[in-house]
Amino acid sequence: MTTISVQEKLKQQFPDTVYTPVLSPDKHPAFTYNGFHPGKVEQLPRGHVKEPGFQAFPVDVTWERDMAIPMRDGITLYGDVFRPSSGDEKVPAIIPWSPYGKVGTGAQDYDRMGPWRMGIPYQQLSGYETFEGPNPADWCARGYAVVDIDARGCAHSEGDIAFWGEQEATDIYDSITWIAEQPWCNGAVVMMGNSWLAISQVNFASRFTHPNLKAIAPWECMTDPYTHNTCRGGVPNTAFGELITHGFSGFGNIENVGAMLKQRPLFDEYWDAKKIKPENIRDIPMYLTASYSTGLHCEGSFHTFETAQTSRKWLRVHASQEWHDLYRPEAMDDLQRFYDFYAKGIQNGWETETPRVRLTLLGYDGSFAKSVEERHEKQWPPASQQNIRCYLDAGNKTLISTQPVASSSIAHESHSLTDCSDFTLHFDKYTELCGRPFVKLYMSCDSADDMDVVVQIRKISASGKLLESLNWSPMPKPQPEVPDVNVAKHLGQQGMLRASHHVSLRPRLDDDGFPVYDHDRRESIPVGTVVPLLIPIWPVGMVFEAGEGLVLRVSGHDMSLPEVEMMRLKEPIDQNRGKHTIYTGGEYASYLVLPFI
Repeated sequence: MTTISVQEKLKQQFPDTVYTPVLSPDKHPAFTYNGFHPGKVEQLPRGHVKEPGFQAFPVDVTWERDMAIPMRDGITLYGDVFRPSSGDEKVPAIIPWSPYGKVGTGAQDYDRMGPWRMGIPYQQLSGYETFEGPNPADWCARGYAVVDIDARGCAHSEGDIAFWGEQEATDIYDSITWIAEQPWCNGAVVMMGNSWLAISQVNFASRFTHPNLKAIAPWECMTDPYTHNTCRGGVPNTAFGELITHGFSGFGNIENVGAMLKQRPLFDEYWDAKKIKPENIRDIPMYLTASYSTGLHCEGSFHTFETAQTSRKWLRVHASQEWHDLYRPEAMDDLQRFYDFYAKGIQNGWETETPRVRLTLLGYDGSFAKSVEERHEKQWPPASQQNIRCYLDAGNKTLISTQPVASSSIAHESHSLTDCSDFTLHFDKYTELCGRPFVKLYMSCDSADDMDVVVQIRKISASGKLLESLNWSPMPKPQPEVPDVNVAKHLGQQGMLRASHHVSLRPRLDDDGFPVYDHDRRESIPVGTVVPLLIPIWPVGMVFEAGEGLVLRVSGHDMSLPEVEMMRLKEPIDQNRGKHTIYTGGEYASYLVLPFI
């Protein structure tokens, strides 16, 4: 019986898959090409500094470059191995898996991606780390090797770049096998990293188990490329995918998910093959992080913790930007304790002493409310959470506790980057919110048979001033001088829905059940028809002092700050036309559900 490769199977299953050539490393304008050095071994002695200002190596490190790692289908991947040079003791290995390029080659770096390097001091990194991955100088000093592999199709690794799915998971399996057999390895492998590096961990653990993989640390991930990023709420947005795709380099092709969205605008078997299902994770120890500030990973991080079936899972919710948190010495010490327990067998009390959830709630800059920092909880959302409806009153532009008797309406220009409809709520006592809010809006459009609706929760001061949450501390500049990008400041959580997708709503147990959509079908809405729309909002964690409050903002466009400056919009990209009208009161029970603690 002939066994076909994963790549061949996927091409047979999805013959319409669009691939786009990527530029070779030596010709890519943003890829720092360091050449190809298969099997070259260099010694980085204690005190070695890659460039002035970077961290000096605390220990002697052996750097084996472009080591050939065979895959089961005959493809060869190449990876760099950093390992402690001194002593004969075998060590565990850390894998940071991505197609971003290794040892500072990739187009993504902290100087280009945001202001002030997101507060990451140069002296905290050696310059040998892959983007969003472990610093080899630090982790070799902690008694670990770092095996930085160029994923399939990246740089000199053969094949085509795949966006997650079975191909990536299979390659990770074969790489773990190769690493565990190396003479310097103690047989234990762990995984680490942010974003793609986190997604790849959950993708692997949801599909396979490997006897040598002892633990994973997906520090901020997403689990559904369609719903969490490419077509959130059924609203197409390929800007971020295109941004990172332009930074990839290799000698093959890359799967073009933007083109695939045009061919397959609804969720189907193609998107399902890329969907990551944490509920299939049964046993692997997991240390997850989550934050509210990311416009990419918030929902996926909380969803992974909630649904993974392993009993050995821990969640730390932090108050900063994910790259900033990744390299904090305190965070690395904590992660080492986790790895030491599972990869070295050190009985340090991790399982018995570490809180299952460390919960953070944001206070926001300019607020009298202080952020709650990593409070110990047994679950997420906290057991004390209670969902309460706040009804919209268009007549007074407020949120109130009871359904207004009289009906009223409010409208905004849908194809605009500035127009919106606001509803305000002030709290009369100290208040905490934590969980997943959602809204039910009765809406119509006067000029089109579909509408993209975006909602946002903004915190306000007692005087009604809109507040922002700064993503790390201390900031080198006061809040008004901090650039308006999401990696630096967070405005508030959003939800969005293309109205024609409302027919794909999954059945709910009751009217207060959180809305979830399959996005596998659509149905146009006749012009002027009033339709009820349930819109899920990503997880929130907020605190308010008495007198402070929030605004529910409704518009036709994404209201978050651009993730990075390169994604800033100069004009709307939505297909909205005309006025969007919101109906409240009387027969129109439009409301916001808030998760109170």
